[in-house]
Amino acid sequence: MSDNKATNITFHAGNVTREERAQFLKQQGLTIWFTGLSASGKSTVAVALEQHLLHLGVAAYRLDGDNIRFGLNKNLGFSEADRNENIRRIGEVAKLFADSCQIALTSFISPYKADRQQARELHEKEGLKFIEVYIDAPLEVVEQRDPKGLYKKARAGEIKDFTGISAPYEAPEKPEIHIRTDENSVEDSVRIITEYLQKEGLLQIKN
Repeated sequence: MSDNKATNITFHAGNVTREERAQFLKQQGLTIWFTGLSASGKSTVAVALEQHLLHLGVAAYRLDGDNIRFGLNKNLGFSEADRNENIRRIGEVAKLFADSCQIALTSFISPYKADRQQARELHEKEGLKFIEVYIDAPLEVVEQRDPKGLYKKARAGEIKDFTGISAPYEAPEKPEIHIRTDENSVEDSVRIITEYLQKEGLLQIKN
């Protein structure tokens, strides 16, 4: 699905450079990519981080796995090919947000290393920062949480290709940030990420 089928097209560059945009907005864009099993806490941490960043005066926007499937990716299922395309599209969208000097927060299971690497390379090719955050919780913990009842259905065979049960999850080997949500609260998780961004000089607090 990633092949470019369009012909006779030319990229139309604008008159505003990324450097100019960053200077006027007083922040640099980047993508924080949350990955982990369903019910590991990706969306919960992303929601809290988005609010925290906005309170700091930093423009941030959250792209959530389920939410995106109501619109942009509503024509995709959960086969491996569709999961690949799901992440490819989100990588492209996140890159646009980062290029506009916002902080894109993406919370997707994104189970395959190759797909996450593709998203990373897409950003790095354009000189954009890509921060992988592994939201980690043991399978037994996420099954106990199971807020949507999905693990129960997957164990009963009612859901096919369910990550962690009948489909693989390839854990990150060297994420920029690794958070165990069975050991850290949401507040602690937000603090860990914020401190990382400040330490790396990626967060310009405006107020």
